[in-house]
Amino acid sequence: MKNYTLHFLIMTIVTGLLGFAGGNFFGIEVVRVLFLIFADLLIVALISKIFFSDGKGIRLQRVKK
Repeated sequence: MKNYTLHFLIMTIVTGLLGFAGGNFFGIEVVRVLFLIFADLLIVALISKIFFSDGKGIRLQRVKK
């Protein structure tokens, strides 16, 4: 999910411009719903990028039985 942040940003901008720029064409409601979906996915991707690290700083430690 973290790798798709830029893709979701681009798709959110494109669908936002198409859906809310004042155009009136067939299927405008679909474009507006896609904008909401991409905006939600962008927020999830940004939150996952901020809060969850790549795990490079984690050291594994053996547990003795």
